Amino acid sequence: MKFLRLIALLFPGTVLPAAHAGSAGEIHWFFIFMSLIGGLALFLYGIGKMSDGLKKVAGAGMRNILSTFTRNRLNALAIGAFVTTIMQSSSATTVMLVSFVQAELMGFASSIGVILGANIGATVTAQLIAFKLTDYALAMIAIGFFITIISRDKRQRSIGESILGFGLLFFGMKLMSDAMEPLRSFQPFLDLLGRLENPFLGLLAGATFTALIQSSGALTGIAIVLAQQGVLTLEAGIPLILGANIGTCVTAGLASLGASREAKRVAMAHVAFNISGALIFIFVVPQLADFIRSISPKSALSGAAALAAETPRQIANAHTVFNVTVALVFLPLTHALAALILKLYPERPIEQGIAPTTKYINDVALKTPALALDLARNEVARMSRLLSKMLKSVIRPFFDPQATRDERKPELTLLEGLEMRDGKVDYLERRLSDFLLRLSRSELTEAQASETFTLVSIVDHLESIGDIIMRNMVPLIDKKREESTEFTPEGREELRAYHEKVMKQLSRLNEIFQEQNTSSALTIMRKREKYDDLEAQFRKAHLSRLFDEQELTLRTHEIHLELLDSLRLINTYVGDIAKYMAELNVTGKEAA
Repeated sequence: MKFLRLIALLFPGTVLPAAHAGSAGEIHWFFIFMSLIGGLALFLYGIGKMSDGLKKVAGAGMRNILSTFTRNRLNALAIGAFVTTIMQSSSATTVMLVSFVQAELMGFASSIGVILGANIGATVTAQLIAFKLTDYALAMIAIGFFITIISRDKRQRSIGESILGFGLLFFGMKLMSDAMEPLRSFQPFLDLLGRLENPFLGLLAGATFTALIQSSGALTGIAIVLAQQGVLTLEAGIPLILGANIGTCVTAGLASLGASREAKRVAMAHVAFNISGALIFIFVVPQLADFIRSISPKSALSGAAALAAETPRQIANAHTVFNVTVALVFLPLTHALAALILKLYPERPIEQGIAPTTKYINDVALKTPALALDLARNEVARMSRLLSKMLKSVIRPFFDPQATRDERKPELTLLEGLEMRDGKVDYLERRLSDFLLRLSRSELTEAQASETFTLVSIVDHLESIGDIIMRNMVPLIDKKREESTEFTPEGREELRAYHEKVMKQLSRLNEIFQEQNTSSALTIMRKREKYDDLEAQFRKAHLSRLFDEQELTLRTHEIHLELLDSLRLINTYVGDIAKYMAELNVTGKEAA
C-alpha cells in the first residue's frame, strides 16, 4: 500500500481502497481499475523497452543466428529459446520466423524447432517476474535512465534502455499488486478467482486475455501478482498460463495474413504445438500442481502467508515445465509434423503471375530493422533479376526477326512481356522507396541507416536501367523492322559481344545482392572501365565502316550507335551500384 499512500499524500481528495473486507472503508473501484490499467500499461511498455534495448545490443546477430544455424533440430531449439529471451516475446520470434520463411532465408521444417525453443524462452520472463524485485524497481528506472542520457556510446545507451525497461516492468507490477491488495478479503472477487480452478474456464480466460493484449508475459505477470497477494492458487494459475500459450498464437496468425504458403505453415505449426500441448496438460492439472510443489522451494510460513510466498514461484516453474516438456515431446517428431502440415496445407500449382506484387517486404518487419533490411535486399535482388530478363529479351529481335513471343510466357508477345516486367520494376521501385523511407524513421544503428539510404539510391538506379530499356532500346525494334535490313556481320558480332558483357555485369550484381559478395562488386567496378574502353573500340570500328560507305552500315548506323549508347549507360549504372555496395561493406566493417 506504500504507493497508494504516496498518491493520497500528493492528492488529498483521493479515497483509498479498504485494506481488507469488512472494514468501514469503501472499496474505490475506479481507483483500483485505473491502478490496474496503469500498472499493466507500464508493465507492457517496460517489456517493450527492455526488448528494444536488448535487440539493439544484440544487433543483427539474432537475424544471422536464426537464418544460419537452425538446420539441426537441437540447435534450432536452443536458438529459439535464446532469441526469445532477448526479444522477450515468443510471438515476436514467431513473427520473425514468418518473415524469414517468406524471404526464403529459412525453410519451413527448420522453423519448427525454433518455434518450440521460442516457447521455452518465453518462460524466462515468468521466472524473472517471480523474483520479488519490485522494491528495487525505482532504483532500476533511475540507473537505466541516467545511463541512457549520460552515455554517448550507442551500445551503452541500449543497455541503459534495457535496465530502464526492466525497472518499468517491475514498477508496473508493483502498481498492480498494490491495487489488488484490498481485494484479498473481498469475497466476490475470491469466488471469481476460485472458479478459475475449473481448468477449462481458466484456459478460456487465459487465451482470451492474451489474444486481446497480445502478450502472454503480461498474463503470466498478472497471475504471479495475484499469487503474491495470496488470492490465486496454483490449480487456478496453471490453466491461465496454458490459455496464454494458446492466445499468443494470434500475433503470428495475423503476421501470416497475405504471406506465402510456407509462411502460413509457420503460423499453423505455432498454433498446433501450443493448442495440442495445452489440451494435453489441461487434463492433468492436479497432478502437475502436485509435481510442481514437490520441486519448488517451501516457505516456513503457513496458511495464506505461505500461499502468497510459495505460489508465485510455483506458477513460474509450472510455466517452464510445461513448455520444456512440450518441446522435448515434439522435437523428435518435427519432420513428421512438418509432413503432416504440408499434407493439410499442400503446395498449389505455381500461378503464372503477371500483376505486379511484392514478394518479401511487409509492414510487420519494420519493427525489426535488421530483418527489414534483409527483406528489402531480397526485394532489390528480385528487381535486378527482372531487369536481367528484360535486357536479355529486348536484344532478341535485333538478331532474329522471328523473335516475337516472350520466352518465359509464350502467351505474351515479346513487347507485352517487356511491358509486364517494366510494370513490376516500377511497382517495386515505388513500394521499396516507401518501405525504406519508413524504415529510415526507425531507431537504426549507423550501419543500418547507411544501408537504408544506399538501398534507396540503388533502387532509383535500377529503375533508371528499366527506363533505358523501355524508352531507348524498345523503340529501336520497330525502327529496325521498318528499315528491313540487317547489321553487317562485324557490327552484329560487336553488338552481341557487348550485350553479353553487360548481361554478365547484371549477373554479378545479382550475386552481390544474394551473397553480399564484395569481390563481385570490385569485379564489376574493374570491368566497367574495361567495357567502356571496349564500347569505344566497337564505336570506332563502326565509324570506320561508315566512312568506307558500307551499305549495311549506312542503313543501320543510327540504330547501331543508339544500342551501344544504351548498353554503355546500363554498364555505368551497374558500376555505380557496385560502388555503393562496396562502400557500404567498408562502412559496415568500420561500424562493427
